[in-house]
Amino acid sequence: MNATTLAKTAYSAPGQPNRTARGTEYELFARITHKLKIAHSKGQAGFAAMAAALHENRRMWTVLATDVADPGNQLPQDLRARLFYLAEFTAQHSSKVLSGKASAEVLIDINTAIMRGLRQEGGAA
Repeated sequence: MNATTLAKTAYSAPGQPNRTARGTEYELFARITHKLKIAHSKGQAGFAAMAAALHENRRMWTVLATDVADPGNQLPQDLRARLFYLAEFTAQHSSKVLSGKASAEVLIDINTAIMRGLRQEGGAA
């Protein structure tokens, strides 16, 4: 065992399964989507929670858009373009949700569809 392996073992959470990158992405989508669902279920009383969940969702989609815009990204070009479009849509729709002109349901549906795709193509570890 080398020093790097020992360090990873020492600082890893015991009992936590090792996750693939896809599994980590799935968990992030699941966590944020859960927050959106809870805030949405509270209606007007959940406005603060909705604003926080929308902020996290926008941040996640912004990072994703940055990643798929990178020329070194190895996803198929068509998929990269569709993900980038969804990131733009998410940002615009989030503003409408915050102003009371739209529901967060479509954002929840988008995230859920992405989660299904992540599960189908290798799933969470």
